Amino acid sequence: MGESIENKVITIKHEIDETPKEDDFQIITKTINTNFIKPGSNQVLIKCLQISIDPYQLNRMKKWSPGHNSIMAASKLVPCQEIDSHGVGKVVASGHPQFQKDDLVKGRLSWAQYVVVEDVNLNLLVKFDPTPFPLSYHLGVLGTSGLTAYSGLFRLGQPKKGERILVSSASGSVGHLVGQYAKLFGCYVVGCAGTTEKVILLKEKLGFDEAFNYREESNLKSTLKRYFPEGIDIYFDNVGGEMLEAAVANMNTFGRVLVCGVISEYTNPTNTAAPNMLDVIYKRITIRGFLVADHRDDSNLLDFVSTTSNYLHAGKLQVLENICYGLESIPSAFVGMFHGRNIGKTIVKLADH
Repeated sequence: MGESIENKVITIKHEIDETPKEDDFQIITKTINTNFIKPGSNQVLIKCLQISIDPYQLNRMKKWSPGHNSIMAASKLVPCQEIDSHGVGKVVASGHPQFQKDDLVKGRLSWAQYVVVEDVNLNLLVKFDPTPFPLSYHLGVLGTSGLTAYSGLFRLGQPKKGERILVSSASGSVGHLVGQYAKLFGCYVVGCAGTTEKVILLKEKLGFDEAFNYREESNLKSTLKRYFPEGIDIYFDNVGGEMLEAAVANMNTFGRVLVCGVISEYTNPTNTAAPNMLDVIYKRITIRGFLVADHRDDSNLLDFVSTTSNYLHAGKLQVLENICYGLESIPSAFVGMFHGRNIGKTIVKLADH
């Protein structure tokens, strides 16, 4: 590779406290010197092949967000700083004994063509062998999206067969998997989405029992009463706001609300939820926020990968992906998620090999 590599990187131009626009981002060029990546350095130079695009990153771009001081993956971003993200890549050079040239890896990479991982944390960068599945699956259904859906539903929600489950943003990267896991387990599942096309997809391709377009409903509490005349047992929440309030109002006793995301607040901080706390008390409802980082223990990972792989091999699990191409498409792919343009997992493919 020579002594240096020209590396194009996507960064923010400034803090973003409103709905993001493509011109909030810029491409800058950096030079990576490969000479210092020598045995014993514990540094790994990786060519990024595919990058995960996730809405939570917007909170990192804000002037302030409650998540900034929670975990590293949610830390504040500043202009011209590389935006770290989940990705799959190929090792170009390595000073770490467990990584060799041309190894496939997945973990924390960047919105960039190349990334140097310093002082490798083996929990954040994992080597893997080629599988029968597309590389993109390691970011979506077999990656963070799938693990989020699986852990939230089964480990925290602890569903029982026949229970009634509501999933918001049900055609998104996590929601479309939650609904299918729940159906395969034997639950009644209703999903909500923002277009007629997505509603049809949920019912006809993914097998949801029912689905509705929340934009066409004037009273969400009445809507949920219509779809859940016997009440909701589990609400998998990806949006917050009015949908959360309506779900709590329709929950059964000992219902569980699993708070995965609150995308309705990401671009409108005044759109906060105010569920009726008397419902929470007298129905003994559990409202539980969670992060996928808390569920990467070996036993859970083994169950998740085994179960999901078996479903995929058997053709029981449908995978929705929105794949864009080229580093320059990252801003458009990211902005599109806040305008409902994505279906399933959004991934940007940077290189084939």
